[in-house]
Amino acid sequence: MLAELFGVWEIALMLAVIVILLAARPLPGPGQDMTSLRSDHEPLPRPSLPFNEAVILWVAQGFGSGRAPFAPGTFGSLVGLLWVMALLMTGSFWGYVFGTAWGLTLSVLICGSAERILRQHDPSSVVLDEIAAMPICFLPWAAVAWFRFDALPTASILFDAKHWYWTVILFALFRLFDVAKPWPVRQSQRLPGGWGVTADDVLAATYVALLSLRFLFSRAMTG
Repeated sequence: MLAELFGVWEIALMLAVIVILLAARPLPGPGQDMTSLRSDHEPLPRPSLPFNEAVILWVAQGFGSGRAPFAPGTFGSLVGLLWVMALLMTGSFWGYVFGTAWGLTLSVLICGSAERILRQHDPSSVVLDEIAAMPICFLPWAAVAWFRFDALPTASILFDAKHWYWTVILFALFRLFDVAKPWPVRQSQRLPGGWGVTADDVLAATYVALLSLRFLFSRAMTG
């Protein structure tokens, strides 16, 4: 499919352009109006932000994708696919695992700070947690490839003719579990600060990964 027509970098660029065009709004700088930083349900933090807090909020909001006028979690998850591609390009399973853990750690720290800036628990515009959790959905792909072939699948596997539909399925399942929040996903949101923001996405992605062990272990990686 896409991987046969375009290279990995072209696919990544297309995803980034789609997110930017459909989701991002300009980030106000220091001393500028903050109204566009929040959704209709988020309280206005204060008239302006210092530069460091504006950067934290920009990252927490998925580099602008979380300020989409609708379905911010879905746009953030699209950015998460770019993060999965970047981790696959390390060529190392342990690099993939370390990068995933590093991303989740940053999510806890940055999302917790964004909560304090916006003065709201788990704001809908904060989507770094979706981005950081997305690689967990694809962890079985990475693990099977590494332990069977001693190599990670290439980033193009997400979009090639034999596997693109699995990418769509895993993406859709992640959004389903993240929105439906079956036990204990919803309960995990009660954790304080960035832990609560990130934990529910980690658990939703874990559900997806467990399902993929059943459906992808013997099929997606042997095709």
